[in-house]
Amino acid sequence: MEKGTRGKKGEEFAAEYYRKLGYLVKEMNYHSRYGEVDVIAENDFQIVFCEVKTRSSSTRTNPCEAVDFKKQQKLTLTAFKYLENRGSDKMPRFDVFEVWIKEGRIYKFNNIENAFEAVDFSGRYDLF
Repeated sequence: MEKGTRGKKGEEFAAEYYRKLGYLVKEMNYHSRYGEVDVIAENDFQIVFCEVKTRSSSTRTNPCEAVDFKKQQKLTLTAFKYLENRGSDKMPRFDVFEVWIKEGRIYKFNNIENAFEAVDFSGRYDLF
């Protein structure tokens, strides 16, 4: 399975997961000049900015390890732009959704809620 196809399958799976939990999926693949957020979903209290990482079964590392400090900065800035442009009074949360695929099928997943706090270029702290 190609990387792009694998990633899209993981993102669609994550969006469906949130829907089943009662979230409204507001956006998929939201872009800003800073980067992209794969899934943006909200419930009555929170707005979730979710980075989906999909890997094949042959990968030796956990998908979440790809969401390093630099990626967290990009996600934070993109989320900030989303909130600036679209607005929301809900508490923001950053999730990392891990998906493993084997022979074209999802066989394992893990949603890490509150995987990190909003960050900026000078260090870690809550921007919201």
